[in-house]
Amino acid sequence: MIESIVSGVRWLLAVTRTLAGICLLGSVAINFANIIGRYFFAVSIPWAEEIMLFLMVGCVFTGCCAVAWDGRQIRMDVVVSMLPAKVRDVLNLLSELVLIGTAACVTVFAWPVVSQLAAFDERSQAANFPLVIPQAMVPIGYSLMALLVAIRLLRRASGDGADAAHH
Repeated sequence: MIESIVSGVRWLLAVTRTLAGICLLGSVAINFANIIGRYFFAVSIPWAEEIMLFLMVGCVFTGCCAVAWDGRQIRMDVVVSMLPAKVRDVLNLLSELVLIGTAACVTVFAWPVVSQLAAFDERSQAANFPLVIPQAMVPIGYSLMALLVAIRLLRRASGDGADAAHH
């Protein structure tokens, strides 16, 4: 059962990594085109900054899935790393549970904003781009991150013991 879930996780990670890469490449391409236009033709792309920002938001919130699955999110663990193994394991578990809880809270609080942006068809100023898309990346990214951490914890609890970063 767990291995079929892990297989789905692998597929999800492939999709999110691909999306993150596409967003990053798109941002770099727009920036490059804007630089060429500005310095060689004295014309810049008026919507470039907005779209690059939205692409970076997409890159971050799709890329966070791989980070969460590998357990490589930012931690303040200098002191924790010096503690005995059992205490360290308890604090690491607590840290993972706090991450899941925080991600759930962010998701719950972000959805009303996303819903309002969709209902009112709010758009960016320069690019006339629907703001619901980059704003939806926040709760989507946090939801996926919480799900992946929960699956990783369940996998560990089931006795699989395999390190998620190596699968």
